[in-house]
Amino acid sequence: MIRDPMMVEREKIAKRKEQLRKKFEEEYDDSEDGPKMGFYEQKKQEIETQLETNRAEFENDDPVTRAMVEGYRPGSYVRLLIKDMPCEFVENFDPTYPILVGGLLTSENQFGWVQVRIKRHRWHPKTLKTNDPLIFSMGWRRFQSIPIYSLNDGTRNRMLKYTPEHMHCLATFYGPVHTPNTGFCAVQNVADNKSSTFRISATGVVVDISQSTEIVKKLKLTGYPAKVYRNTAFIKDMFTSALEVAKFEGANIRTVSGIRGQVKKALSSPEGQFRATFEDKILMSDIVFLRAWYPVKPRKFYNPVTSLLLSSKQDWQGMRSTGQVRKELSLHAPQNADSIYKAKPEEKKIYTLMQQLNTLRNEKTRKRKLKDTERRENLEKKKAKVEKTNVLKEKERRKEYFRKEQKNKK
Repeated sequence: MIRDPMMVEREKIAKRKEQLRKKFEEEYDDSEDGPKMGFYEQKKQEIETQLETNRAEFENDDPVTRAMVEGYRPGSYVRLLIKDMPCEFVENFDPTYPILVGGLLTSENQFGWVQVRIKRHRWHPKTLKTNDPLIFSMGWRRFQSIPIYSLNDGTRNRMLKYTPEHMHCLATFYGPVHTPNTGFCAVQNVADNKSSTFRISATGVVVDISQSTEIVKKLKLTGYPAKVYRNTAFIKDMFTSALEVAKFEGANIRTVSGIRGQVKKALSSPEGQFRATFEDKILMSDIVFLRAWYPVKPRKFYNPVTSLLLSSKQDWQGMRSTGQVRKELSLHAPQNADSIYKAKPEEKKIYTLMQQLNTLRNEKTRKRKLKDTERRENLEKKKAKVEKTNVLKEKERRKEYFRKEQKNKK
């Protein structure tokens, strides 16, 4: 039977109007059905209605059929068959130790770089360090990984050596991916159960899941002028090859005195030197430095916590941090002799300064006395010379006078 298209269209319009009317009444008309239900109450009522429908539909079926169709009902005892289970789990099974069984989503079986927003717990006594292993409890998994901490300054993720105090930062590590906003907590060790300090090291949430990470740290390269012209100079000891210079062509450089410049081109010889232009003529004693950013890659490390395979569930030991290894082997951290601060007592500084001032004062006094003596000697010599000249002139004058007197007498 072929229905009239006009009638079919009218029935669709009438059905649509009826749905809109019911929706309007559910939202704004509370007089007939009582108070308006929220989203949670509405979903709860839909679940209850569906359960009643299922119960009425499968009421006459046997339990096996009902379990196959609608699943096992809450409160039922079930037996789980787990394949590929390690034999150590059966050999070291402890009936008094509770075990939680959960399922993983299909997306949670993938691995990649996980970026989280993390904050050190206020009660944890130690600051967390980059590249120190940390045990994460995220979702159904407990695993150990090596995070790198960073902070976003608006343009890039700058690597942090330590977690900041009383504020969040970003951490990137390799592990199973989880949906964003998944919460987690982190500890440094699960074996130390009798520790007197607070064990939870940090808490946070998952921010992003990505296959690549872009974390950079500051890199400062220094060089020295080899030849200086008017506004051009040849710089040495900053790069080791022409390939490195080509990578930084056009980069901004600066001297210690504040003169800005730019890397132009590598020289043919010697290897590693390049030509640079500056705003003004630089000095041979200037130090030229270049500020750059060096990419840092997190280590691809994932170690699941397998404490259930041990006879003693508290003896699981994962990767140790560098500080723990040095402590157990009684080793000291490597130190650069030039980086050690040598504190001098303040009294010695004052005494040395006063001694230098006295030396300068005595030196000035000695030089002044020498100059005064030399000036006095020169003045005495000049006076003696003038006096000698005057005596000679007086003798000549007297001779001339007596000669004239004798002529007049004759």
